[in-house]
Amino acid sequence: MTPLSHRVLRALDRFNAAHPWDHNAHYHRWILRQLPERFDSALDIGAGSGDVARLLATRANQVKGIDSDPVIISRAQRLTSPATSATFTVADALTGIPAGPYDVITCVATIHHLPFTEALTVFRRCLAPGGTLVIVGLSRAQTAGDYVLGTLASPLNAATGWLKNKGRRAPRPVSMTALTRPAEMSFSDIVREAHDALPGARLRRRLFWRYTLVWHRQ
Repeated sequence: MTPLSHRVLRALDRFNAAHPWDHNAHYHRWILRQLPERFDSALDIGAGSGDVARLLATRANQVKGIDSDPVIISRAQRLTSPATSATFTVADALTGIPAGPYDVITCVATIHHLPFTEALTVFRRCLAPGGTLVIVGLSRAQTAGDYVLGTLASPLNAATGWLKNKGRRAPRPVSMTALTRPAEMSFSDIVREAHDALPGARLRRRLFWRYTLVWHRQ
């Protein structure tokens, strides 16, 4: 990397820090489009501040959000009206899922914190027949295509942050205060393991350093 390119990246990082926005929220409405208009029960794994669970509550009779971080779950509870059908508990995503099964399971920017195949196996077991699993995940860049997509996303990311914050400096959204870690699996490894665990699953690379997985249980 040349000194010029290094300075450009540092300037871009400072700009993005001043105009933050939640990349996961970009996919929230997309998640709803994968789901029925109404369903009985839903589980949001890695619920964070509760944004996805509250969206699911507009369609579901009962939504349970779980996260291993008690601080972020406390924030989700404070942000959620008692009148909604969403409730939140501190629980482990592999061993502490509340009894189901569930018509819908969502998992946004969380599965890279977990052993991937084991997590998919647990999610599959908790999904009701005819139910839908939707994952928005992170992968490690590996191929030329990954790097090209990341390069294309960089200016779009800055422009989106500027527009969402109306050109003003802004604090990070509450949803961005959850614990984070970098992804370790490449997209090709994710596809291979997902197809072994969930035959027929549909996976796609997405903008803003994300991929999506949709699986319907027969």
